[in-house]
Amino acid sequence: MRDEEEAFKKLNHSFHPSSLIPHPYTPVAAILLAAGRSRRMGAFKPLLPFPGKRTVVEACINNLSSGGVETIVVVLGYQAEEMRRRLSHHNVLFAVNPDAESEMGASIARGVEQLPLDVKTILIALSDQPAIPPEVIRFLINERGREGSRLIVPEYLGRGGHPVLVDHSFRPELLQLDARRGLRALFDAHRDEVLRVPVASPYVARDMDTWDDYRALHEEMFGIEPPRTQAN
Repeated sequence: MRDEEEAFKKLNHSFHPSSLIPHPYTPVAAILLAAGRSRRMGAFKPLLPFPGKRTVVEACINNLSSGGVETIVVVLGYQAEEMRRRLSHHNVLFAVNPDAESEMGASIARGVEQLPLDVKTILIALSDQPAIPPEVIRFLINERGREGSRLIVPEYLGRGGHPVLVDHSFRPELLQLDARRGLRALFDAHRDEVLRVPVASPYVARDMDTWDDYRALHEEMFGIEPPRTQAN
């Protein structure tokens, strides 16, 4: 715990030890976006190995769950049936965006439609960020409880990332996000309510768009190159 506190202190001058103590700002749910086709990757990102028998999307689910998220809605699109099959042993809900080519806002809306009505805090997470540690997710949730901010963006060395946290009162706006600007439009419209929270992990601001991105992250995390997989 001492090392964890020191890491956050270095990046967050407003750190308080109570940030690491659970706060009753619950229930908490996550929308995990996994509907796209992964064209630039050349393979379907969510089902890439990470590591061994686990996949990228399973690593994301495990990190969210271990970080204190009670409900996870996985938004499917491309290869939806295969994703359902591969995730059948996980305690998750599913939403479907039938247009895998649509903008992120459409997938967010489909995810919001499946959220339980009693959810107070909504995390919006990306399925190509499998290295965000549970401690960071827990820290962000607890900062939400401690500060009471309605919109939270994690940042690493000044660069914003995911998962973002959104208060449940924004449900109507999440259902009607600007098709082109998505979440950016929501956060810009409520700029005065946004809390940017420095965190100790670079992975909040790092995703995987290409095979080189995936290979570099896999080597960094596990010390070996990932196995080649068939194109999507």
